[in-house]
Amino acid sequence: MPPSPRPTPSPDRLDLIGDAWRRERPDVDVRPQQVIGRLHRVAHHLTDELVAVYAQHGLTEGEFDVLATLRRVGPPYERSPGDLAAHTLVTSGGMTKRVDRLERAGLVARRVSDTDARARLVALTDRGREVIDAAFTDHMANERRLLGALTPADADELERILRTWLATLEHPPATA
Repeated sequence: MPPSPRPTPSPDRLDLIGDAWRRERPDVDVRPQQVIGRLHRVAHHLTDELVAVYAQHGLTEGEFDVLATLRRVGPPYERSPGDLAAHTLVTSGGMTKRVDRLERAGLVARRVSDTDARARLVALTDRGREVIDAAFTDHMANERRLLGALTPADADELERILRTWLATLEHPPATA
């Protein structure tokens, strides 16, 4: 038995905006606005949903990112501040502020590198590992819930489309 067709969603704000632009500027293709606008709105909603879970663990989005980066490197769960900045796409100044907050909360500790006395490392504390493990478990459950709005096939197709699009945006083809 074939799957039942999905109901067509009712018109949204972007449909209304698109209709108005097509009426006022029929010479301009507004389809990109329909796609980009919806993607932008979805991203906003997703961010709100993700940040709410981080907050349940007393973390900001940036703090979750730092702790998750430290956790996924494996024991001894440490990196230099420069490595953390590179793996989280945060400036070194922004990283310092995040690490300061996490250190005050007892979730990370700074120590001198064993191989270079001038270098410092940021390491997860036992408490930091407990917090990120709990937050990550809840984060994955939340993302699974959010993705549940799509069929598995649609989620796979969306992942493929977004991977292709992101690769093109991050590594544009060379122009002649």
